[in-house]
Formats: sequence, C-alpha cells, structure tokens
Amino acid sequence: MKDFFLDKFEYTHHCNQLLIDVLFKNPETYRDRISLLASHSLNAHHVWNHRLFGIAATFSVWQILEIGVLPTINNENFEHTKLFLQKKNLAEPVNYTNSKGESFTNTAGDILFHLINHSTYHRGQLVSQLKVEGVEPIVTDYIFYKR
Repeated sequence: MKDFFLDKFEYTHHCNQLLIDVLFKNPETYRDRISLLASHSLNAHHVWNHRLFGIAATFSVWQILEIGVLPTINNENFEHTKLFLQKKNLAEPVNYTNSKGESFTNTAGDILFHLINHSTYHRGQLVSQLKVEGVEPIVTDYIFYKR
C-alpha cells in the first residue's frame, strides 16, 4: 500500500510542478483566485504533513504564497510525505486539530488519500481558471502521467 501512495504522490508532485511551470510562464495570472488556489493546495499539503508528524505548521491553509516559493514548497511537501511513508504505519491513528480548533482522529492512510484527492480537485480548478485567463490548459490526468 505504501508503494501505491508513493506513486500517487509522485504524480501529485509532477502535476503540481507542471502547473507551477505554467504560472512562471504566465506570472500576470498569479493573482486573485489563481494565487489563492495554488497557495491553498500547497499549504494544505504542508499542514497535513505537519499534522502527520505531530508538529506545528509554518503556513496556514489560506495564506497566499509568493510565486517564487511555489517550487520549493512543492518539493518540500513531496519529500516530507515520502519520509512519512518510509517511517510510519498507514493504519496508525493520527490525532489532530483542524483550522477551526476541532479535534479529530483519522488513520494516516485516510489522511494521505484525502491529500491526493484535495490536490487533484484544486488542480482542476486551477486549470479551469487559467483557461479563463487565456492560458492553454495542461493535461494532468493520471493515465496521461502513466503513459
């Protein structure tokens, strides 16, 4: 199962980088909803990684990031998730507090699966927003990645 998650996080990292490359080529689009969604997607991954390790996050989930730090955050997120996969048990319960201060417990595997879905959801929104801005859409479907 860890191999399954590693593959899906490699895909997530790759697609995030494709979007970051598009943003770097079209920096005028990095505003409003696009900067919010790009930042949120990476910030949420950062926050969940920190919850998995039981440490305080550096970023908040809706904090706007400068465009120049996006590749670094994407790489750090991927490396931290890989480290978690190497060291921890997917069935392990993880106790955490959400951004509203509510306490929950979920398995590490459920959290990781949520992270993959969350990233995919917001990448779709970003591609749609970029299309509205006149940027040619990129393909981020999993099957294209595997080809």
